[in-house]
Amino acid sequence: MARPRAQLQFPKDAGAHPDYATEWWYVTGYAVAEDTPATFGFQVTFFRKRVARTQALQSRFAARQLIFAHAALTDVQGRTHWHDQRVARWSGAEGGQNPADSAWASTRNTAVQLRDWSLQREGDHFMTLVHGTDFSLELILTPSQPVLLQGDQGLSRKGPDTAQTSYYYSVPQLQVAGTLALQGRRHRVAAGSMAWLDHEWSQEMLHPQAVGWDWIGINLLDGSALTAFRLRDPSGQALWDGGSFRSGGTLFTFRRGEVLFRPLRTWQSPLSRARYPVEWIVRTPADHYTVRAVVDNQELDSRNSTGAIYWEGLCEVMDSNNRLVGRGYLEMTGYATPLRL
Repeated sequence: MARPRAQLQFPKDAGAHPDYATEWWYVTGYAVAEDTPATFGFQVTFFRKRVARTQALQSRFAARQLIFAHAALTDVQGRTHWHDQRVARWSGAEGGQNPADSAWASTRNTAVQLRDWSLQREGDHFMTLVHGTDFSLELILTPSQPVLLQGDQGLSRKGPDTAQTSYYYSVPQLQVAGTLALQGRRHRVAAGSMAWLDHEWSQEMLHPQAVGWDWIGINLLDGSALTAFRLRDPSGQALWDGGSFRSGGTLFTFRRGEVLFRPLRTWQSPLSRARYPVEWIVRTPADHYTVRAVVDNQELDSRNSTGAIYWEGLCEVMDSNNRLVGRGYLEMTGYATPLRL
């Protein structure tokens, strides 16, 4: 299980935690092109997985950790979704100090690299560089709000047993600048583009009966931030749920049973044959929201890296009066096959 609740310390806890089994840094966002009416969704994710059986090996070539990376770009006007993936081993040496490493992370601050893909914090902003097949991202992400500690001051319950916990914080309402490119055409990102960063690490997060989860991270247009999630059992029922709402500096943490995901419309993937709900009613103590994918096909096939097929994509959010109140990302796992971390 995750250790007892402790005060997270930054920038150290923004870095890697190699003693924990799994860890990830997620950046998702909405980008407006400066030169055309085009709009995009983007995702950059770095995963770290501890390899328990190699920890005692002394060789500098030992794969004590595995680093995975996923990236995706959604062209809203073109109704297309592009994605790519990478995987490499990491000896566990502090970032970049072992020349045998083609991937590494820092334990001192956000800095993770997998060959020519990277996410790092420099000064008061984050930078991410991704060069994928047919698309690239060179983005600067500047916080406009403080870190949001999820759960109980950063310790987030993920199941009915206390073993299912994680350390989890978010950085919502990130202002986005830089460039993105799709099939050779570069676009400068315009003002009004926003992103969200999640960082989470744990020893054990999924209950044995959990097959996957549904999650949203939403930058609301008034500057508020909404998180909601549920873990599903094999029958599709909620095994656990939670989330948070921060507005005007006040944080409300949702209790078990206060979040309800109700599907309204589904889309079936021609690749995996999985059927995903691409429109939801998400009930929270903050409001009842309609969450709607801007493009149905935002499925990622990561069987060449993490082994999973999942749906992760840009969505729009309406309030109970059917007004557009936010944009963000919807993630759905375990629909093609049960998820195993």
